[in-house]
Amino acid sequence: MKGAGMVGMSLLRISAIAAVMLSSTIVLDRIEPGFLLSEAVAQDDKPKKDTRETRRTPALRNKVYERLAEAQTLAEGKEYVAAAAILDDMISEDGKRALNSYELANVYNLHAFLSYVKEDYVASLRYYQQVIAQPDIPLAMEINTRFTVAQLYFVQEKWQQGIDALLMWFDLNEQPNADAYVLLAQGYYQVKKYDLALNNVETAISMHETAGKLPKEQWYNLARFLYFDKDDFVSALDVLNTLLIYYPKKQYWVQASHLHGELKDEKSQLALMEAAYEQGFLDRSSELVTMAYLYLSAEVPYFAGSVMQRGFEDELVDDKSKNYELAGSAWAQAREVEKSIPMMEKAAAKSDEGELYVRLGNVYLDGDQFSKAADSVQKGLEKGGVKRPDQARLVLGMSYFNLGEYDKARRAFRAAGKDKRSKTYSQQWIKYIASEENRQRELEKDIF
Repeated sequence: MKGAGMVGMSLLRISAIAAVMLSSTIVLDRIEPGFLLSEAVAQDDKPKKDTRETRRTPALRNKVYERLAEAQTLAEGKEYVAAAAILDDMISEDGKRALNSYELANVYNLHAFLSYVKEDYVASLRYYQQVIAQPDIPLAMEINTRFTVAQLYFVQEKWQQGIDALLMWFDLNEQPNADAYVLLAQGYYQVKKYDLALNNVETAISMHETAGKLPKEQWYNLARFLYFDKDDFVSALDVLNTLLIYYPKKQYWVQASHLHGELKDEKSQLALMEAAYEQGFLDRSSELVTMAYLYLSAEVPYFAGSVMQRGFEDELVDDKSKNYELAGSAWAQAREVEKSIPMMEKAAAKSDEGELYVRLGNVYLDGDQFSKAADSVQKGLEKGGVKRPDQARLVLGMSYFNLGEYDKARRAFRAAGKDKRSKTYSQQWIKYIASEENRQRELEKDIF
């Protein structure tokens, strides 16, 4: 049904965008003032081996170690100003000359941490770049620092620089972990290189699944959006089915239903919406309206009417003419005239045009309320905006006929017959009126 499809597509796009906004949020790992007493690792896996030439790392001398340890202790106690003062003294013009490259790297590393905790990401990035710039630092230190540099670029929304930094980290690391691939995917997503983003998030998901681990919800959401952007609804639906198993939420039931609709699988589309409805997940007007349209499309108007009726009672469905019209039409199709009438009355009262008064007249006619039917159709014709005035006048004529007002009925049918689409039908009714009048005259003769 067109109405359901339009609503569904809109909800799906909105939900997909919201999910990607969540999944593309860059969360910087907590940075420790490491490489002093122990190495701080910014990713889970260390490289299998150093494929570069052996580095001859200078020693960390005891007197330098003691000052770094003092600064680190102050940092851990959140005495950041005092810690920074020690570091500034160590890299002052005189002090800097006394430090070797590895000692300098450790000073800059701790300084970078102090800037990071103050959320001065520009300064933090500058200090971490100074760490990398030092020759002959341990490979593990360089690998971890480059990963942090990439993260800091992403925090500042410098996406391409972050991607470039992360690719350098990949070149050094022979065993990248899944989080790194996701971070790279997020960067590619931000620069709209969606194919590269999808390749990397797929790699991350595969790594976890192969290892028997559950990938993060945000990873699946990023993959889902990227599939959806490629109009690969089958793959997007596969991801949603996985989310329903491991991260069951309302949004995934609804989105999976809409994707089944895009794939023209209306039976599954309705089944998933029913499952969401039974769990009490559908609490928005648009969702309940979509549900009603799906029931109408499946030719079960009673359930459509029930969903709308309950939605109005629970004050979930918007108090709009078109929604009352939907409910009234559903009840009318289900032959529940008494339930249809109040809905159509509200729909007509809230409408600026006469079309709904004509439709209300039809419902009154079905309910044998002929006087109300005639009044409602007449009001609709006077108000204007009626799509088929000829059909409205046919209803008006039938209403007057059932009231025994044959002259008014004849005038209504004649007016309807001016439209060639209703000419034959109106002529038949006019003949029928004449025969009925003759029958009644003969009956009166017999009586008297």
